Amino acid sequence: MKGLYCKNYFLFKHDKKTGLIIFAPYFNYNLMSNTPVKDPYSFNGDPLSKKQQASSASILPEDLVRKRKSRHFYIESYGCQMNFYDSEIVAAILNKEGYQLTENLEEANLVLVNTCSIREKAEQTVRKRLEFFNGIKKKTNDLKIGVLGCMAERLKHKFLEEEKMVDLVVGPDAYKDIPNLLREADAEREAVNVILSKEETYGDIAPVRLASNGVSAFVTITRGCDNMCTFCVVPFTRGRERSRDPKSILEEVADLAEKGYKEVTLLGQNVDSYLWYGGGLKKDFIKASSLQQKTAVNFANLLDFVAHSQPKIRIRFSTSNPQDMSLDVIYTMARHENICNFIHLPVQSGSNAILKKMNRQHTREEYFQLIDNIWKIIPDCAISHDMIAGFPTETEQDHRETLSLMKYVKYDYGFMFAYSERPGTPAAKKIEDDVPMSVKKRRLQEIIDLQREHSAFRTEQFIGKTVCVLVEKNSKRSPEFWSGRISQNTVAVFPKEKYKVGDFVNVKIEKVTSATLIGKGLGLSNTV
Repeated sequence: MKGLYCKNYFLFKHDKKTGLIIFAPYFNYNLMSNTPVKDPYSFNGDPLSKKQQASSASILPEDLVRKRKSRHFYIESYGCQMNFYDSEIVAAILNKEGYQLTENLEEANLVLVNTCSIREKAEQTVRKRLEFFNGIKKKTNDLKIGVLGCMAERLKHKFLEEEKMVDLVVGPDAYKDIPNLLREADAEREAVNVILSKEETYGDIAPVRLASNGVSAFVTITRGCDNMCTFCVVPFTRGRERSRDPKSILEEVADLAEKGYKEVTLLGQNVDSYLWYGGGLKKDFIKASSLQQKTAVNFANLLDFVAHSQPKIRIRFSTSNPQDMSLDVIYTMARHENICNFIHLPVQSGSNAILKKMNRQHTREEYFQLIDNIWKIIPDCAISHDMIAGFPTETEQDHRETLSLMKYVKYDYGFMFAYSERPGTPAAKKIEDDVPMSVKKRRLQEIIDLQREHSAFRTEQFIGKTVCVLVEKNSKRSPEFWSGRISQNTVAVFPKEKYKVGDFVNVKIEKVTSATLIGKGLGLSNTV
């Protein structure tokens, strides 16, 4: 199965050996109060126990006969980077409860699927996996199946009551309740918690790094979203926007640096709207005291703190919303050598008419102005995008305006999709999905073809230049080559020679493809 992807990660990946469809990745106090700190792993006063480092789960054995002597869990994650980070939070909670993560399904007492609802295809993939796990469950007496994440919130009753596909359902804000829910499931009682929180950020839990290369890691800074784009389920599945205490973020980044990590990505549905004023929803900031408002930390402040505190590691962030990205953020990027020159800046459409129907709070012209400001301040900044083809009522003229916007920016890469109606969203409720699928597919292909041209144009600009590459893993091209990324997030490969994973290497680029730079190492870099 081919996934829509560009550059660095697939949305879907097909494993030919197993036949599986896999998604590929990849301050403990309140500033304004003297409230005693509770056990971060507790929920409703019920503490957990034992923590252990774990590794990724991906392989399903054919032998389904089990003899389990201890508690093991197996977890699969689908969708965005935030979901993968959430799985690391869940792993930490279960480790504390005495569960060990296993890569071997036959050892598992508990199977968890961290789900995505952003598009229909993602939900179909998860449903097939749940059917597969239920087939296994029928052959054993001690397997529990749980659904986590966005599908859990959206389809809780269907999974638990109507189809009886799972034993527990846990929403994105209720992971601390998993130990209690497991006890409810063991007692054959309803085990569901999809309550959305106004405060939960999991900033007090140290995640277990799953499938880690020991080089790059995610650090979440916000949860939820307030923007209410008409096509998007995130505000309904992840709740309102709230930001994490900056002290806990700095501590997590410092811990990663101490463990030898060389790059962190600050994560959020909309990182540019980060705003810490002592806790609470962003929308309630107007109710904050004068002191809280004056001492609030915004994203530019946070980015500055993180980059200044750890000058030896690279800093990335994702995702940005054009309406919220400020010049302060761009100037902060320019000021720090260790903040990568790369911005993922979804636009979704190049048509003002469609942007308005999407409830995007920016126009085509405002987006162009932001792009111009970015390149004025950071001339070599790479920019990627998300684009939707065939949004309801989209005309050929609307589509041409999307293509013309792409020609203006010439994105380094992008994530492109045909519109998929999501039940419960404003678009599904109020706008008829009137663009035929054949038209959606044709427009999508035109967007993809144009992006391929632009990606090739962007990589060609690096021929003959020397770039700093952070070595991450073996190259798929050859076992004799390393693979890593440059500041602009473009993949670069070069002969291994004396270098190792985690090194920053100066590489002279000799040739390119539309997605990859190919060169030769010139020595270790003094910069990141």
